[in-house]
Amino acid sequence: MIWYILVVGILLPQSLAHPGFFTSIGQMTDLIHTEKDLVTSLKDYIKAEEDKLEQIKKWAEKLDRLTSTATKDPEGFVGHPVNAFKLMKRLNTEWSELENLVLKDMSDGFISNLTIQRQYFPNDEDQVGAAKALLRLQDTYNLDTDTISKGDLPGVKHKSFLTVEDCFELGKVAYTEADYYHTELWMEQALRQLDEGEVSTVDKVSVLDYLSYAVYQQGDLDKALLLTKKLLELDPEHQRANGNLKYFEYIMAKEKDANKSSSDDQSDQKTTLKKKGAAVDYLPERQKYEMLCRGEGIKMTPRRQKKLFCRYHDGNRNPKFILAPAKQEDEWDKPRIIRFHDIISDAEIEVVKDLAKPRLSRATVHDPETGKLTTAQYRVSKSAWLSGYENPVVSRINMRIQDLTGLDVSTAEELQVANYGVGGQYEPHFDFARKDEPDAFKELGTGNRIATWLFYMSDVLAGGATVFPEVGASVWPKKGTAVFWYNLFASGEGDYSTRHAACPVLVGNKWVSNKWLHERGQEFRRPCTLSELE
Repeated sequence: MIWYILVVGILLPQSLAHPGFFTSIGQMTDLIHTEKDLVTSLKDYIKAEEDKLEQIKKWAEKLDRLTSTATKDPEGFVGHPVNAFKLMKRLNTEWSELENLVLKDMSDGFISNLTIQRQYFPNDEDQVGAAKALLRLQDTYNLDTDTISKGDLPGVKHKSFLTVEDCFELGKVAYTEADYYHTELWMEQALRQLDEGEVSTVDKVSVLDYLSYAVYQQGDLDKALLLTKKLLELDPEHQRANGNLKYFEYIMAKEKDANKSSSDDQSDQKTTLKKKGAAVDYLPERQKYEMLCRGEGIKMTPRRQKKLFCRYHDGNRNPKFILAPAKQEDEWDKPRIIRFHDIISDAEIEVVKDLAKPRLSRATVHDPETGKLTTAQYRVSKSAWLSGYENPVVSRINMRIQDLTGLDVSTAEELQVANYGVGGQYEPHFDFARKDEPDAFKELGTGNRIATWLFYMSDVLAGGATVFPEVGASVWPKKGTAVFWYNLFASGEGDYSTRHAACPVLVGNKWVSNKWLHERGQEFRRPCTLSELE
């Protein structure tokens, strides 16, 4: 009876309260100042220890000279009454003082500061979330592990490298998620850097242990066997590797026997392990979505492009825009996506961000079953809601949206401000409620979301586009601009071509604010049509 057991250890992160730092770059900047404060405190501690050692060193040098002289002629030395008195005084008093100095703990200030600051530190979930973000960026933007490890990302100002320990940690995070595809990639990167001579606390045995099993799980038994043998060359007594070796050899022998006994027409019926590659995705338009994020989307035909224009818009003769009309640009034709240029000033942006920062919390989505707000892994950002009555700048922004769209904002949702985190994204979704979600906005009592207004409040160095997978449109962030589109046809039916996504931020910090306008109050501003799709 074959009883070989494959033993593989899985290291699980501790479960702690989750501050969610990784979901907002804006809040992560506070951690930089926290770490700077700790470094200053640490340097103060080092200086105190150095001063203490300097005092002890002076004592030692002085006493070394004194005892060297005294030991040459002990009787003659203590025969001098002053020397005798000082000897008594040193041994009775001064050595006790030196003892107290040596025992004095100079770390109290640093430890106290560290204890206070630790309550604001990220936790295990933040570290895992940031690691998953790197894996997400790797897939979305087709980046290889070496490119990420060397920090060769587009638009970077502060280049940074991943150590063997960093690569090993990324591989372990993927491993705990049973993501053996990324486990293999990052363990191979760690192994490659070790082979290149990088000094690390992580050894090849640990890397090969994870790598061999990840390869096995993806169906490459030959490579798994080879890696296991390589591990045993380094550590012949490795218990798990010896067990795995026997198991792999048993599986291979079993398959070999099966191949011999089976006929040619039955050979395709043998049981095989799953194929290598990324995990099966729950998002049907993943490939199209990621292509758009990389700028590889569908190109509009010249004939359609000719129908797109730039114009000055006065808000249907609105007095506020007659002398200084807004600048409009057509981004897409169907659905019609319009960009407004220079529509929010830098000063207004800073006011909105300052109001939002203290309130930022993990962004939520509407649960289609309950109609309530909940967090989701496919939306990685933090958001805050601002009311028009709390600040004149917010009120002015709301009225600007009403003046330029011609829609009533009194029934709209509050201004939502969002800041995206590491690899921050919002996967393809609809802003409006579909027919199978009748209670999505029931609590508001203002009907469905008729339109979306989206302010870009920062430039993004790389990534972060707003994409529409159904039609192939990509809208790139540009500070001070806003985009607008209708989610519903004039008939009130949902426009499914408005399904859109916020691509992961590759490099930089993305701030946006959006206004969702609702159906109520628009009856005479946007009259209903008889045709369902108009």
